[in-house]
Amino acid sequence: MEYDKSSPAAIAAQGQLDAYNRRSIDDFCQWYANDVQLIELGTGEVFCEGKQAMRERYSPMFEKHTNLYCKLVNRVVCGNFTFDEEMVSGIHPERIVHAVAVYEVIDGLIKRAWFVREKPNR
Repeated sequence: MEYDKSSPAAIAAQGQLDAYNRRSIDDFCQWYANDVQLIELGTGEVFCEGKQAMRERYSPMFEKHTNLYCKLVNRVVCGNFTFDEEMVSGIHPERIVHAVAVYEVIDGLIKRAWFVREKPNR
C-alpha cells in the first residue's frame, strides 16, 4: 500500500532526508522542533536533546563525510509517525549501515526520533 506523501509526517521525514543527503545543516535542522529528542530505540537512551545539540552533532559529520548518503529502502507512514528503513553510506568506508528511523511529527516538525542501527559482524 502506498503511503500518503502529502501527510505532515511524510513531508517532514522526506524534507530532513533530502537535507541530510545534501549535507545542509540549516535545511536539516529546520525539520526538527527546538526541543527535539533523538533516542536509541534499543536502550531508550536520549543521545541528543534540542536543536542546538543536534546542530553540534551533525555539522561536523556533514563536513567530514563528503560522500554521506542515506538511501531510503522503505517508508511506512501511520498517523504522526514515519518509519524509514535506510541504507547509509559514506560514514564508514568499508561498509553500508542498515538502519531504521522512526519520526514523530507534531505541527509539521519532528519532535522525537528513534534509531536502530545494525551492528557490524566482526
